[in-house]
Amino acid sequence: MTSPQAFFFQLLPAVFLDWWVGDPHWMPHPVRWMGSWISWLEGVLRPQFPQTKWGLRWAGVLLVLLTLLVCLAGCFMVLGICGLISPWFLWAVEVWFSSQLLAARSLQKESEAVYPYLKRGDLSGARKAVSRIVGRDTAVLDAQGVAKAAVETVAENTSDGIIAPMIFLFFGGLPGLVLYKAVNTMDSMVGYHNERYEHFGWAAAHLDDILNFIPARVAGGIMCFVAGILPGFSGKRAWNIFLRDRKKHKSPNSAHTEAACAGACGIQLAGDASYFGKVVSKPTIGDGLRPICPEDIFKSVRLMYGTQVMLLCFLGFLAWSWR
Repeated sequence: MTSPQAFFFQLLPAVFLDWWVGDPHWMPHPVRWMGSWISWLEGVLRPQFPQTKWGLRWAGVLLVLLTLLVCLAGCFMVLGICGLISPWFLWAVEVWFSSQLLAARSLQKESEAVYPYLKRGDLSGARKAVSRIVGRDTAVLDAQGVAKAAVETVAENTSDGIIAPMIFLFFGGLPGLVLYKAVNTMDSMVGYHNERYEHFGWAAAHLDDILNFIPARVAGGIMCFVAGILPGFSGKRAWNIFLRDRKKHKSPNSAHTEAACAGACGIQLAGDASYFGKVVSKPTIGDGLRPICPEDIFKSVRLMYGTQVMLLCFLGFLAWSWR
């Protein structure tokens, strides 16, 4: 049976396995496989097309098509082989790979690793720790900027690292999740607005925007709801800032959970940031009722887990009532 009901019984243990195991660095990881393929394919495709706007865009379209083809073909091949061995073995493999494509535990671990450096005043160590999870230039950040970068990363990745993968797994099984993560990985690698990737990454960036359109809004709404339940947050302020600031980003999706988190915590996120040596002007999100502090990293992680648990409960109810 391939239905959201069946897929939920892959999702539930996958979530628990992610919480328990996370993404051990010593183990091969499917996203790293995707990343290696995308990097290799970029090197192959770029020289084959004219270095013009539409030449690079067509190269980027081919990158998207070939990446999805290879990732989905590999997924179906593995599932087919496992299914020949045993239905239970197939289920175990699906749960394992699904857990590896969820990012809650790794996001918690990497973001909270920044905290000890900030508390002991080791700015160099804090910058190095946060550079593992952000794309901006960290060498120019002060202590407050490092804390803000970590909080923003947790808030934004609550959507595309946790909520969106859960939704795609629930409705599409492991192939649906693999499709989403392949697109999301391409966007994180080539979806930049700079001279190198403005046109080559155009197709990947736009497809990622399409796939994240609904999950980003679901994630932001759930986060606001959770902020009204968990102690230490303001649900009312979360909704107000979410509705006011969720579109303050060039991406149609990135600011939804950032706005909810900023409102819930009473802090201000976003604003100008440096990427590849160039300062990019961005509007601020939230009112900044108080300065950001290192403890806000833990608060953002609590919101992240609360949002994930709330979605899991909702999907469980949906699976239970599925006909």
